[in-house]
Amino acid sequence: MTNQLLQCGFVLSRSAFDVNNKLQINVWVKTATSVAKLIIEDELALLFVEVDLLDDALFLLQENHILVAQRKVLALKAFNQNQVAGIYFHSLNNFYLARDLLKSKSIKCYEDDIRPEERFLMERFITADLAFTGQLQKNKQYNLFTQVKCKKADKTADSFLSMLSIDIECSMEGELFSIGLFSLSTQHQSVDNKDYKKVFMIGQPQTCDEDYIVWLEDEASLLKHFINEIKHVDPDIIIGWNVINFDFRVLQKRCDHLSIPFVMGRDNSKVRWRNQNNEQYYISVAGRVILDGIDLLKTATYSFPSFSLDYVANTLLGMSKKVSDVDNRVQEIIDNFHHDKIALAKYNLEDCRLVSLIFSQEQLLAFAQLRAQLTGLSIDRVGGSVAAFTNLYLPKLHRSGYIAPNMGDGNSELVSPGGFVMDSIPGLYNNVLVLDFKSLYPSIIRTFKIDPMGLIEGLLEQNEANSQAIPAYDDAYFSRKMHFLPDIITSLWRERDKAKKEGNAILSQAIKIIMNSFYGVLGSTGCRFFDPRLSGAITKRGHDILKMTKQWIHEQGYQVIYGDTDSIFVHIKDSTKAESLALGQELQGFINDRWHQHIEESYNLSCDLEIEFETHFSKFFMPTIRGSELGTKKRYAGMIINDIGQHNLVFKGLESVRTDWTQLAKEFQQALYYKVFHDEDVEEYIRETVSKTLAGEYDEKLLYRKRIRRKLSSYVKNVPPHVKAARLADKHNAQQGKPLRYQGKGWIEYYITLNGPQVKEQLNTTLDYQFYIDRQLCAVADAILPFINKNFHQITTRQLGLF
Repeated sequence: MTNQLLQCGFVLSRSAFDVNNKLQINVWVKTATSVAKLIIEDELALLFVEVDLLDDALFLLQENHILVAQRKVLALKAFNQNQVAGIYFHSLNNFYLARDLLKSKSIKCYEDDIRPEERFLMERFITADLAFTGQLQKNKQYNLFTQVKCKKADKTADSFLSMLSIDIECSMEGELFSIGLFSLSTQHQSVDNKDYKKVFMIGQPQTCDEDYIVWLEDEASLLKHFINEIKHVDPDIIIGWNVINFDFRVLQKRCDHLSIPFVMGRDNSKVRWRNQNNEQYYISVAGRVILDGIDLLKTATYSFPSFSLDYVANTLLGMSKKVSDVDNRVQEIIDNFHHDKIALAKYNLEDCRLVSLIFSQEQLLAFAQLRAQLTGLSIDRVGGSVAAFTNLYLPKLHRSGYIAPNMGDGNSELVSPGGFVMDSIPGLYNNVLVLDFKSLYPSIIRTFKIDPMGLIEGLLEQNEANSQAIPAYDDAYFSRKMHFLPDIITSLWRERDKAKKEGNAILSQAIKIIMNSFYGVLGSTGCRFFDPRLSGAITKRGHDILKMTKQWIHEQGYQVIYGDTDSIFVHIKDSTKAESLALGQELQGFINDRWHQHIEESYNLSCDLEIEFETHFSKFFMPTIRGSELGTKKRYAGMIINDIGQHNLVFKGLESVRTDWTQLAKEFQQALYYKVFHDEDVEEYIRETVSKTLAGEYDEKLLYRKRIRRKLSSYVKNVPPHVKAARLADKHNAQQGKPLRYQGKGWIEYYITLNGPQVKEQLNTTLDYQFYIDRQLCAVADAILPFINKNFHQITTRQLGLF
């Protein structure tokens, strides 16, 4: 063993468990030159109790033979101002036993849900970049360090993370056919600049040009070769598509069935699992990270009608899976395994490659790394806004003399409202300007010093003479000096501005997601800092900001026709594009000046609110609620003329951007609105569209696509058309001896026929064209036609009589 100088690395994973009845924390780190396993053995598990209850707590623990390592009265207090003591434990087992016992005896414990490994990193302000020293024991695949000391790295660790994509192919019963592996040359430090590719296939060797196929005699051999290949390639990151809940779950089940240890860890440890509600599974592999492409895209706020690999690859890459019929790919996979294993190998490998290309093009690994570096969340954490807030906030809170409250401590009868949405003024307008408050909720937090500890301190200050506490809503007050959240957001804000200037879109997006999540965290009952006075201080302030901004604009002689959370829509008089743009900038400056002046005079605070002139719609349409004269909310359309004179239509919440409307309705709306916005005749276009619909020329555009969100059997009352189609389809499948496709959750494509809804692949009767005309074309047209004094029925009546 040798002492090592200070090294830096990126945290891959962290865990804590008992070894010889003593707590051990393991942190796996990727450095610039190697992988390191850090063993920390001198930490204690910890929970807090109020000092008044300490003796009772210790008596209970002693009476039940639960060993306590230390007990200490601390210079810390709960939000109720009661002083607390720490109770420390050598082992996790004793910690959990003590926690459960004390709670069962109504002795309140604080911060007893924070795992030791998370507390170890958090209290050192370590997020993902870590500096360490320790005693080195060299190992073939990694370096083992004991007697470790850690601290936050001064700079981002220069550590390359290698990435390997995997995909399995199997029968409906889960029996494995093949396992594919792929890595782009840029993802595995290739020395020959070649992509790595391999497919392990069960079957007799066949003569072919694909040298990446490894032929194996049975499933046991397949699994053993795969496990050995993972050890040989030694990736830091394993990626895939639904890779945890499908691929790894199947691999685990097949290993269990064949009594093969599923050893994937860098220290030859087995895969470890935990699950939530027997649906969502979480995986832990020592020294490696498993990243699912679907989860990561959703975390990065991507949105698709379908997150199937084929759909996402088509959308992002313009590429498709190597299968002739995506809808019936399972049967094709089975057929290929029995009759064309080469084709199956190509399909298997292509799925791996598509996932690698998506990760590479969208820089998903870089996004996950940045998110971890900003928040302290493990790189594979799905969601985690509450945990991110806790990681950043808790160590600062402790250093100010407080411990965190428990979930439920902030509950009250108060209800904080959501974002303010104004009543709209429906109509067809020329020249509408949109002004948008930049990150409104984070700006409110910064300006008005909204903060969990700041609320507690502000309420205390308010009882003092000459209080300078900042008034909010619901009798809440915030301290001007005792707070952390405004400073955390300010720091993130500056980093985002820097990222924007440097053109780092990934970092900018990561910071935006984190900043915008903090309001949601404070308004979530799943957060220990939840208090309606906190979230209400943000949303109610947002309501007042939009109302006052609207008033100031009206005083300038302009009409506000709509507002939504952080945006104001202003109708101005007829003017040229240049005049409209100039007015937008003028209103931006005017509103910002007024807010700076108002907040300085009313609260003696600096103003971080900033409104931006965002969009000029040369034409703008705000519809009414169907069957009413009231204006809609969150639904509108507009036309923007860009710098080179192109006319672009924008739709918000209308049929053309919704997944549950037919393609015909979407195209019809876009074309119809374009004509209306350009003052073109619409009648001939409407009649032509109806005529071609009745003639069957648009049948391929009349398909509905909807998600089945529950099991079919759970739909009892008000059964919707897509469920009716699914039940009919699976009844037919059962009669034909085919697998039932629609019993669980998933997507379905169907038509409305004269005999009711039918799935696409079983269509056997005439479509109900009148249904589509009434429910799709008429519904779209009659939203806008009254504003140009026209009516869909009148336009089409004479024509419909001909059919």
